[in-house]
Amino acid sequence: MLDAIAELQSRGFDIPDYPEEPATDEECEIRARYDKIKGSAVNPVLREGNSDRRAPRAVKQYARNNPHSMGPWSSASQSHVATMTDEDFRNNEESMTMPADDDLRIELVDTDGGIRVLKPSVPVQSGEVVDATLMSKKHLLAFLQQQVDDARSTGVLFSVHLKATMMKVSDPIIFGHVLRVFFKDAVDHNADALNEAGVNLNNGLGDLFEQINDLPEEDRVQIKADFVKGLADGPDLAMVNSDKGITNLHVPSDIIIDASMPAMIRNSGEMWNKDGKPQETKAV
Repeated sequence: MLDAIAELQSRGFDIPDYPEEPATDEECEIRARYDKIKGSAVNPVLREGNSDRRAPRAVKQYARNNPHSMGPWSSASQSHVATMTDEDFRNNEESMTMPADDDLRIELVDTDGGIRVLKPSVPVQSGEVVDATLMSKKHLLAFLQQQVDDARSTGVLFSVHLKATMMKVSDPIIFGHVLRVFFKDAVDHNADALNEAGVNLNNGLGDLFEQINDLPEEDRVQIKADFVKGLADGPDLAMVNSDKGITNLHVPSDIIIDASMPAMIRNSGEMWNKDGKPQETKAV
């Protein structure tokens, strides 16, 4: 992000620096505007607007000469991918080609038939493909609970593979729901205190432990004890950094599916557990 801004500024574009720690309302507004387009704006700048991502011949040849290590896979391995089979974005997706120029709107229809307009105007052109989908929170929570229970009973690591860095709306919310299911008792028991501390589970377990520091000591100790118990009672979690105790649920942006899944596959379908050892894994 910072490299892209510097590049644009060097080309004469009058754009502000990215305030990493905004101290004024103006800086907060600047950061908010940048945050809306992270990723989508940065990549074309760094690639000079070129969407061709094919690797150059020299890079391909280097990869052939220096292949990644590939661990053996056992036919008895319990490692697997678990994904929703209905009521998710993929299964609910619908698309159509517009027969003429038109103006659409995006609505949310609730269970009582009430309509909330999310975006009043979406101009479209004749021949344009319009695509829409939704995910059922009810089905997502049921799916996640099933996977947590299955990981606990089979003794495999529980891991989540999302892309919160790019899917900035949906994936942090999904990540938050994973925490709500995995730590259900801790979340329910401390709901008022967590709300008072301004905790947003979408930001992960690491942020939660930071946010509760301003709470009274009694609440802080209780919350930490309940979440530590949740870790102990739940299935073993895949680790991002075993040495530092950073789990798969600590930071949403640590879990980038196109990096974490290949690494798991090359490592015999295993990820690292809390003891720093490879273990068979459920990849959700």
